[in-house]
Amino acid sequence: MNWNQVEGNWKQLKGKAQQQWGKLTDDDLDVIDGKREELVGKIQERYGISKEQAEREADEFSGRC
Repeated sequence: MNWNQVEGNWKQLKGKAQQQWGKLTDDDLDVIDGKREELVGKIQERYGISKEQAEREADEFSGRC
């Protein structure tokens, strides 16, 4: 699934994102609203990982959706 599709289906995908990244709050997921850069930033912030690693995780997530 590409990011346009992820963004369009975000309400349905929020649960999957919550399962994968349990440190993201409901408020985080509402702010992210399916936007890749927002997701990458929140993953970096909550997990203390590099931007590159967060981008890989986000891309893997979209590939599984």
